[in-house]
Amino acid sequence: MSKAFVTLPQADRFALINATLAGITVEDGLPSSQAREGLVQADLIIAGGKIEAILAAGTAPADLPAADLSNAMVWPTFTDMHTHLDKGHIWPRKPNPTGDFMGALSTVKADREARWTAEDVATRMDFSLRCAYAHGTSLIRTHLDSSPPQHRISYEVFADMREKWAGRIDLQAAALFAFEEITDEAFFTDLLQVLKTHGGILGGVTLPLADLDHRLDLLFRAANDHGLDIDLHVDETQDASVLTLKSIAEAKLRNGFEGSVVVGHCCSLTQQADDVAKATIEKVAEAKLAVVSLPMCNMYLQDRHAGRTPRQRGVTLFHELTAAGVQTAVASDNTRDPFYAYGDLDCVEVLREAVRIVHLDHPLDETARIVTRTPADILGRPDHGRIATRAKADLVLFSARSWSELLSRPQADRIVLRSGQAIDTTLPSYRELDPLMES
Repeated sequence: MSKAFVTLPQADRFALINATLAGITVEDGLPSSQAREGLVQADLIIAGGKIEAILAAGTAPADLPAADLSNAMVWPTFTDMHTHLDKGHIWPRKPNPTGDFMGALSTVKADREARWTAEDVATRMDFSLRCAYAHGTSLIRTHLDSSPPQHRISYEVFADMREKWAGRIDLQAAALFAFEEITDEAFFTDLLQVLKTHGGILGGVTLPLADLDHRLDLLFRAANDHGLDIDLHVDETQDASVLTLKSIAEAKLRNGFEGSVVVGHCCSLTQQADDVAKATIEKVAEAKLAVVSLPMCNMYLQDRHAGRTPRQRGVTLFHELTAAGVQTAVASDNTRDPFYAYGDLDCVEVLREAVRIVHLDHPLDETARIVTRTPADILGRPDHGRIATRAKADLVLFSARSWSELLSRPQADRIVLRSGQAIDTTLPSYRELDPLMES
């Protein structure tokens, strides 16, 4: 563990004084007049592993053991709502030869069919979770490749991992399969049984098929019948002719589906004419879809052509969706696999890159929500992603005192508290994975 920038009291009840909080993450609220770029100063009282009180700065009881943060930032732990833990870290053995989307699809398929045993998936998944935990994440949704027979292998691994990590990282899993497979009755029936058994989420990669509406109706009816939420990969392309997003919103309304529906990527929305995009966004808002943007992965894959500088950023219309009242968030997506060669499941990196790529600044007042309270709310876990009295003291402390300081460095000296106690933030060595990379 690296040397901490502040020494925390060794006591069951103590104070963090002169802290800087992102006001949007504070459940109990502080006077808005104190805010500067959405940041507020406060004292926190920690007792028995929970937040006992959130006080105005400088008002904590003088007789309490205390750590003076000197305006250092305190955040709630993070929610990473769209990941691929089953794919993670296969890059060394199966790199993407072209760096584009089609290269990623074919490369992952080859690796999955040849190497994804229960042991292989479990080892890589656990490694990924140790990285996320050390970085300060407490809630993750992963998509699991579910084309047969992988759904039977990976969901068993996931169920074991969810139990192993209980109390440290809460885990959810959505089935990922090509939409052509939804009409394979034997497979789809079996998949639904697996999801019911393991508390999974119905997902899929939607495609602009001729009978898309019929397939969407099958999806929503199955979700209704089995009490499942839905999380879809949507329009992950810069092709302006591809826009299934509106069809999904219409299908949710048409089927009277009242469960949660998340749509990820939605990249081609940026290529639509303004009136077309506006109509789609209005329908998304009406249907109450939640949208997650994956800026790092989409910047990597989209508009990639050999020998040509990319013209497009690859992200969705984040500002316009948010302005329309749509719940919006960002997440890691892939990590060191053919869909994204980099990443470490660090929501600080995701936030920093999203701010730059999507211009989520000027102002920054509510930007903290996109990796904290909003994704937690979308995932139905409002016990995550906020600082609140009586809540667990699951916090991330940064030496940074301002947005500029936070977003300018990796924050490698962060302190992660779980139930009020600092955890070991040492990251696992990639060398642990070497035996899996041998051919």
